[in-house]
Amino acid sequence: MKLTAITLDCADPEALAAFYQQATGLAPHPRSNGDFAGLMGEHGLLIGFQRVDGYRAPDWPGQAVPQQLHLDFAVDDLDEAEALLLGLGATKPEHQPGGARWRVFLDPAGHPFCLTGTG
Repeated sequence: MKLTAITLDCADPEALAAFYQQATGLAPHPRSNGDFAGLMGEHGLLIGFQRVDGYRAPDWPGQAVPQQLHLDFAVDDLDEAEALLLGLGATKPEHQPGGARWRVFLDPAGHPFCLTGTG
């Protein structure tokens, strides 16, 4: 088996894809449309974003609406990456269980994701 795609539910696929494209530099998938947008990752891995009517954002760190999954990204400089992501529309929740090892953020659709420093 080979993992080929990870897809996130959201209300606005194009906006969420634009956020992750600006954050990661991944190339847009050529078949993106109003109900689905995607980004091409390394080795052909697709990160997809699909429109879901009545989408409800996860409730981090609570579980009223569970996070269901989250993405992890490695970065060279946590502070620099944090500033970039906040400028792109991410938010940083108060609850940060990783201490100095990793940081949790919420994308514009409310999905939690983590940054880990490589250095």
